[in-house]
Amino acid sequence: MKTISPEHENEDQDSDFKPLTADEARQWREVNPEVSVWRVIAAQALMGVLVALVAWALTGRQSAAWSAGYGALAVVIPAALFARGVMRHKNRSNPGIAMLGFFGWEMVKIVLTIAMLVAAPRVVGGLSWLALIAGMVLTMKTYWIALVVQSRRSKLD
Repeated sequence: MKTISPEHENEDQDSDFKPLTADEARQWREVNPEVSVWRVIAAQALMGVLVALVAWALTGRQSAAWSAGYGALAVVIPAALFARGVMRHKNRSNPGIAMLGFFGWEMVKIVLTIAMLVAAPRVVGGLSWLALIAGMVLTMKTYWIALVVQSRRSKLD
């Protein structure tokens, strides 16, 4: 039975890796354009408005609409704050500092989302937790819809 030392194991894994040339990287970026984080956040905000309107139409209650809208805001506001914080540090020369900033802003996003959920019963009169969760989930899923639309758009070009 052949045993592989840890040094040789990494060599076998690295042998499949082939770095892209500058031209190949440029071509890859043309085929796979970057998705604007601000477009995704705008799409999430639009989805939040739509979910609130649908909640109002289905239930006939303004409180359901406000609950769904607040759920969407509990996604959009922290995401916008996260995006702003990360984008400010995006071009830092030290990748370690950039990664630390990313994790720091992710923590801020999580804490703010939790704080908004805890405050929901005091902020939204007649709170409907079901509508709030629907607003949150559908708003979060908008990110995936934006990625699918972007990939289809790039394939059509």
